[in-house]
Amino acid sequence: MTLPRPLRHLALPLALTVIGTFFALREPAFLGSRNLTQLIVEFSITGTLALGMFLILLTGQIDLSAGSGVGLIGGIAAVLVFQQSWPAPAALLTAFIAALLLWTLMGALIVRQRIPSFIITLGGLLIFKGLFWLVIQNSTIPVARGDQENIYSLLTTYHLPAPTGWLLGLALAAGLGWLTWRKRIARSAYGWPLPSIARALSTWLAITTALFALITVCNHFRGVPFSLLILSATAGSVFFLTQHTPFGRHLYAIGGNEEAAALSGIAVHRVMTGAYLLMGITVALTGFMTTAYSGASTTTVGDLMELDAIAACVIGGTALRGGRGSVGGVIGGALIMTALLNGMTLLAVSPEFKFIARGTVLALAVWLDVKLSARASKH
Repeated sequence: MTLPRPLRHLALPLALTVIGTFFALREPAFLGSRNLTQLIVEFSITGTLALGMFLILLTGQIDLSAGSGVGLIGGIAAVLVFQQSWPAPAALLTAFIAALLLWTLMGALIVRQRIPSFIITLGGLLIFKGLFWLVIQNSTIPVARGDQENIYSLLTTYHLPAPTGWLLGLALAAGLGWLTWRKRIARSAYGWPLPSIARALSTWLAITTALFALITVCNHFRGVPFSLLILSATAGSVFFLTQHTPFGRHLYAIGGNEEAAALSGIAVHRVMTGAYLLMGITVALTGFMTTAYSGASTTTVGDLMELDAIAACVIGGTALRGGRGSVGGVIGGALIMTALLNGMTLLAVSPEFKFIARGTVLALAVWLDVKLSARASKH
C-alpha cells in the first residue's frame, strides 16, 4: 500500500493539525502564546539535532551517540563557565571544538576501519554518557549564576524585539521566494520539467502565512526566541548544502548506492567523515541550547534525544537506508515530535506513557519507511 502523491505531500500538515486539535480541545492553554513560544524553543532544539542526523541518514549510516553527546558537550561548557570561571565564549568554543574532534574521529573509524556505524555510535553512546557523568561529577551544575548568566542562557531565554521579528520574517519570506525562483531558472536551463507557477506560488504563500502567524504568536508573549534563529540558520545551511553543492549530491549518491558512488569517482570516505563532522556541529549547538533551556547540566540531559531526532527524520520521509529525504520533511517531523511531547507534558501525562508514545511513533515511522521503500523498489 502507498499513498497517492498529493496525499503524501499533505500527510505531515494533516498529522500536525490532528495533534494540535486534539491537545487544544483537551487543554486550551496548548494554543496560548506562552506555551506555543515554549514549544518553539523545544522544537528548535529537536530540529537542530534532527538536521544533523538527517545528513548521517542520507548516507545510509546512523548515530546513536547524539543524545549522550548533547549532555557531554553542554556539560563541558557548563563546568568551564560555572565551576572553572572561564569566559562563556571561550568555554563554548572549547566544547564546540571537542564535539568536532569526537565526531570526526567516529566518522573516520566508521569509514576507514569499515566498522558498522551502529556499533561505533552505540559505543560512543556509552562512552560519552560515562564521560558526561565524570565531567559533572554526578552532580547538578546550575546554568544561571553570576555575570555569565545572560551570555550562556540567551540561547534559549533571549527573545527578539517585535520589530526585529517582523524584519526577520520579511527577510525569510523574500529569501524563500528568491530560492524558489532560482530553482525554477536552474531547472529550466537544464530542460527539466517545471511545477506549475500556481503550485509554486501557493506553496510560498502557505509557508509565508505560517511564518507570519508564528511571529504574531511569539510577539504576544516575549518575541521570537533566539533559539529559532539558530534552527533557521542550521536549516538554511543544510538546505543549501544538500541542494546546491556537490557535497550534498554526493550524500544522496552514497546513500543510494555506495559502491556505484565510489566507482563514479566520489570520495566516499571524505564525504561520510564530513557528514559526521557536521553532526558534531549540530550536537554542540543542541548541547548548548538543551543545557541552557534545562537551567542546569544534570545526568538526564540529552537522554533519548537521538531517538527523537531519528523519529523526526523518518516521519519527515528520510529513508533509513539512505538516499532519500528533505530538509522540509525533517523540520515537519521535528515539529510533530515536539508538539506530541509538549502536549503530553501540558496534560501531565506520566513518564511511562510518554515513553510508550515516543516508541510507538518511532515504530510506526520506521514501518512506514519500510513500506515506502519496498514499494519504490518494485517500481
